[in-house]
Amino acid sequence: MVVYIPEPMQFPVDDITALIPQKHPFVFVNKLLEVSDSQTRSSFTIIDGGVFVKDGLFQEAGLMENIAQTAALRAGYIARQTDGPVKNGFIGNVKNFEVFSLPSVGDELITEVTIGEQVFDVTIIAGKVWFGAVLIASCEMKVFAGN
Repeated sequence: MVVYIPEPMQFPVDDITALIPQKHPFVFVNKLLEVSDSQTRSSFTIIDGGVFVKDGLFQEAGLMENIAQTAALRAGYIARQTDGPVKNGFIGNVKNFEVFSLPSVGDELITEVTIGEQVFDVTIIAGKVWFGAVLIASCEMKVFAGN
């Protein structure tokens, strides 16, 4: 019997399309920067005319979706490493969502998601979005994985 062991991905992962279920124009992550046992980091550069861009600023809903898609990147990365399918995910609950400033077109955001509890297909995460050294948004989120 031959067992398939996938090659580990090298970071950063520039082509994330196979790791998340979202498709253009509803993609708010560009690169997967890091995955560890408890944390995932992604980057996203805001483009002019993109969804959730208004008057040159990336809106609150986009920041929330960016955090959720960073969690989806983690799930997709782990699925690909174990030769499993990439599942759809759903935001079940958001707590303590705070936006300290709205980023502009052309800004590169770094988003980090820290895994709290994981029970079956439910994961509780803490998300933070940074522009440079400045924290611009944070929240806690409950994410459901499904098909």
